[in-house]
Amino acid sequence: LIATTPAFPESPTMATDSGGSIWGADYFPDVQLITHEGKKVRFFSNLIKDKVVAINFIYTNCPDVCGLETARLREVQKILEDRVGQDVFLYSITIDPKRDTQKVLRQYAKKFQVGPGWLFLTGKETDITLLRKKFGLFNEESRKEKLTEHDLSLIIGNQGTGQWMKASPYESPYILAEQLGSWLHNWKMPPKYKRDYAEAPALRKISKGEELFRTRCAACHTIGVKDANRADKRPLGPDLLGVTKKRDRAWLTRWLAEPDKMLAEKDPLAMAMLAEYNNLPMPNLGLNDVDIQ
Repeated sequence: LIATTPAFPESPTMATDSGGSIWGADYFPDVQLITHEGKKVRFFSNLIKDKVVAINFIYTNCPDVCGLETARLREVQKILEDRVGQDVFLYSITIDPKRDTQKVLRQYAKKFQVGPGWLFLTGKETDITLLRKKFGLFNEESRKEKLTEHDLSLIIGNQGTGQWMKASPYESPYILAEQLGSWLHNWKMPPKYKRDYAEAPALRKISKGEELFRTRCAACHTIGVKDANRADKRPLGPDLLGVTKKRDRAWLTRWLAEPDKMLAEKDPLAMAMLAEYNNLPMPNLGLNDVDIQ
């Protein structure tokens, strides 16, 4: 499993007592960060030491995939329920600390209806850059001139065992939840449901459209879900059943291609949806013409 291979660029001298010891206090800086709740914490000693964690680096006004990463982790939190904050910990660290103050991060967490146990963090830019470098998530070429050029930045791991792996925001939330809730605990946690391979459903071949919906859209949208607005956590975007009949095709095609530009232009329909759905903007998913069709 690639989960057993450290994902970091540096290679400290191998210690002899355990696989996780090389990724300890001598490797991770114990810099001070501030949570969206206003609490001061130390990165190594308070946040990751001997814990199973998911960490991503975002900024709150990102027009790209930061929102999708946050929405995907929101699904993971719903699956893991009250384990988040108990034996699994979620951390989102801003790469734009000058703008993303504790107050801004608190509002961002509220927009995404984030539950307990998930912390949004800010701090000194130099400290955050150091953390990104330690995790192998800092692009030296793009640096800070253009925030939109930051790489995909989700990493999961168990500091105590030294198991770390990069993860995609397009990954199934159920797989991410399984990795965090079982794999990284070395399968010590009892499964929630008893399953038998004999009862496993046959794999089916899914269409390109379903694949795109599952990886790009499902974190925020439903299709034909009744009473979705009265669910425990309201979907982050509108239900898409019949959307090609409800929206002009030319408008919808452009919306899928460049929602950020349409919001910047204050397109009336785009602005109405923004207001209806908690001021969460549709991210630009980098779809090509075939994807859009």
